[in-house]
Amino acid sequence: MKRVVIVGGGFAGLNCARILARHRDIELTLIDRRNHHLFQPLLYQVAMAGLSPADIAIPIRSLLARHENARVVQATVTGIRTSDSGPGGTVIADEREYPFDYLLLAAGAQHAYFGHEEWEPRAPGLKSLEQATEIRRRVLGAFERAETTVDPEERRAELTFVVVGGGPTGVELAGAIGEMSRFTLSRDFRSIDPKLTRVMLIEAGPRILPSFSAALAARATRDLERLGVQVWTGSRVTNITGTGVELSGEKLHAKTVLWAAGVQASSTSRLLGAPLDRAGRVVVGSDLSIPNRPEIFVAGDQAAHTPDGHDRPLPGVATVALQQGRFVARTILREQKNKKRDAFRYFDKGQLATIGRRRAILESRGLTLTGTLAWWAWLFVHIYYLSGFRNRLFVLISWAWSYVTFARGARLIVSKDWRSYPDAGTPGSGS
Repeated sequence: MKRVVIVGGGFAGLNCARILARHRDIELTLIDRRNHHLFQPLLYQVAMAGLSPADIAIPIRSLLARHENARVVQATVTGIRTSDSGPGGTVIADEREYPFDYLLLAAGAQHAYFGHEEWEPRAPGLKSLEQATEIRRRVLGAFERAETTVDPEERRAELTFVVVGGGPTGVELAGAIGEMSRFTLSRDFRSIDPKLTRVMLIEAGPRILPSFSAALAARATRDLERLGVQVWTGSRVTNITGTGVELSGEKLHAKTVLWAAGVQASSTSRLLGAPLDRAGRVVVGSDLSIPNRPEIFVAGDQAAHTPDGHDRPLPGVATVALQQGRFVARTILREQKNKKRDAFRYFDKGQLATIGRRRAILESRGLTLTGTLAWWAWLFVHIYYLSGFRNRLFVLISWAWSYVTFARGARLIVSKDWRSYPDAGTPGSGS
């Protein structure tokens, strides 16, 4: 029986695990520091109060529960040791060891601040449920504080939102804030007019959505402007303070700053001792394995895989991770039948971005769509790929209700303080 260890329960790890778990001659262990699989493409909907966390997340154990040869471990990986005598090795997680004959490293990525990690407390990124609920707390809290303040300058700062980064995440966040302020919240307050909210989308490059065609990016810019979003291109952030952001020679006063400008691979990439690219991704071969260790694969956002005939690695998107996870599983199974390995080939299904209600852009193999048709395509694709029937059903109901009423049902401000008696001391402290 071959022992397979998968690190990461994202799109790559989970899709690999689902295939391998069906084979009883495989002993499978999936390790993740969280207990849930997260549908990251809809994470911004949680941040913008459109969906609840449970709508886009599902426990990993429930997805693999019926497979007795599959084990799920919630732990943090701190080391990877390879065998000197042959293939295989050991993964170390929370001081326990998990031996493997095959290893898939697919722990994803985190947001990057380009050497300014001190900006994170002032400008949270969006890669986890914790970050999504924190962004929701900050955005909704800003409207509440603006409602009660009597200082016009303070109110203006509270009603100014800056999103740094003009990729799909930044565009979706900025569009959602603009839509929420002009429709969802327009009748909820008495002292302020949420329609006067100022939303700034800052992009260092010459245009937003650089992975899309220039025509579609221009259409997205116009759609954002219709929602009141001001798009600033060619503007590089030089500092983020408690009162706003500093650009080249200019300062924007804003109490809420959100970061969507860059990503870097999980720090577990460094545990392999393999070559890394500038984003911290592991440089892999055509079969997604690392040099000189064919039993160790890297997939998803952690892998820098450049297909033949291309000059740059595949993008860190869900469809790439999903296909790579399935490829690794099939490669392991083929090898058990003494078959040769194939090279990974990515089938590009295109890309989508949504700007708000009935506003989206789609680009797929020469086909381009905008507006309502693209929005319906975006809706169908995201519903289709959600894990679990309950998630699909609840997301569909939530979106249908929001579409008809412009309401956002998850507008809850949850404090990070949970204790009723914060001065009572801690267990074992003697207080």
